[in-house]
Amino acid sequence: MFEKVLIANRGEIALRILRACKELGISTVAVHSTADEAAMHVRLADESVCIGPPPASESYLNIPAIISACEITGADAVHPGYGFLSENARFAEILEEHGIAFIGPTAEHIRLMGDKVTAKKTAAELGIPVVPGSDGAVETLAEARKVAEDIGFPVLVKASAGGGGRGMKVAHDASELEEAFHTARSEAAAAFGNDEVYIEKYLGHPRHIEVQVFGDGQGNAVHLGERDCSLQRRHQKVWEEAPSPALNAEQREQIGHTVAEAMRKLNYRGAGTVEFLYENGEFYFIEMNTRLQVEHPVTEQVTGFDLVQEQIRVAAGMPLSMRQEDVRILGHAIEVRINAEDPATFTPSPGKVTHLHVPGGLGVRVDSHVYGEYVIPPYYDSLIGKLIVFGKNRNECLMRLRRALDEYVIDGIKTTIPLFERLLREPDIQNGLYDIHWLENWLDRD
Repeated sequence: MFEKVLIANRGEIALRILRACKELGISTVAVHSTADEAAMHVRLADESVCIGPPPASESYLNIPAIISACEITGADAVHPGYGFLSENARFAEILEEHGIAFIGPTAEHIRLMGDKVTAKKTAAELGIPVVPGSDGAVETLAEARKVAEDIGFPVLVKASAGGGGRGMKVAHDASELEEAFHTARSEAAAAFGNDEVYIEKYLGHPRHIEVQVFGDGQGNAVHLGERDCSLQRRHQKVWEEAPSPALNAEQREQIGHTVAEAMRKLNYRGAGTVEFLYENGEFYFIEMNTRLQVEHPVTEQVTGFDLVQEQIRVAAGMPLSMRQEDVRILGHAIEVRINAEDPATFTPSPGKVTHLHVPGGLGVRVDSHVYGEYVIPPYYDSLIGKLIVFGKNRNECLMRLRRALDEYVIDGIKTTIPLFERLLREPDIQNGLYDIHWLENWLDRD
């Protein structure tokens, strides 16, 4: 087991990793920008190192500074959390070159799944169902037209190196394809430095279902059920739950088995999430995230497994602590993302938290780095906490969420808490009848 882990992240995920390390008896090192010197994980870590000024490019994405922090403190492993360097294959390689363990997949697997064209091809070869579309990158408009005619409109033009909805455009018919193709390429080049795009069938009313997988790089892999992440705004998830209201036990086991078997063939190491669009009883692979997900707590609640501790154990060379038959999905869990944003306009709302009261009680979990008088900096993502509730069934879970939101008080800034209070009054939400377009259509009606 590792003796000292450096946490190369900030906010609630840094605190989450710190807690997992503490429970394993591992010393912790917090790195931070000058804007985060008063952050909770910095206060609680055994050691801390300032790695640069507020801009992420000069601190949390500064690989030489992070390597130096490892050498100064003697850290023998780095946990990247999510975002920042968590899916940077070169970072994983550099750590390895310096004799420091990367708590995540191999650089080879990060690179393989980081390119969406290669990932889709690999998924198909591993037996995972994929969305009909181009076999690889589409380089010309003429080629794009041919692919679109073959699979039928509407189609989605997507950046190969994309994420977060950037470099993604829909063409409902042939007249819209040229603009969608060129706009997607331009956005991809600007956002990712790579204008490569591919085309796939656009599904009208799919749900977003993702399967949590774990491998140990020693030939063992399991799935821990699925999460439904269909409530999204601009391709960003705002509400996640497990299990999905749309699947039955047979569908859950079938897609879970398919994904776990694929990870065994790949000899995958660490936590991963295979994401699908689901429509009319069919699953279509869209991407794989080779890291921990923001929404991992809902899986922890319904399975009882600590995914962060398991990441650390596997990275240290230990075999998986669970077999597939050990995984049982019990009860229901929902996570809502509490952002420092105006709930109507979604404009960021940084500033000082003047008063804070966090909900508690049976089945309520809050993952947050925020405390009273904490100043939320304007430089980073607006996520300031995650409210996770658990119940024996979905109805109990919804009632518990309603109660917890009513207790949650954050003064001094605006948050998305009122958004979720409104959503809970909607019959479609109460009945689990929503797809990936539902939230934006609902917001447009306001």
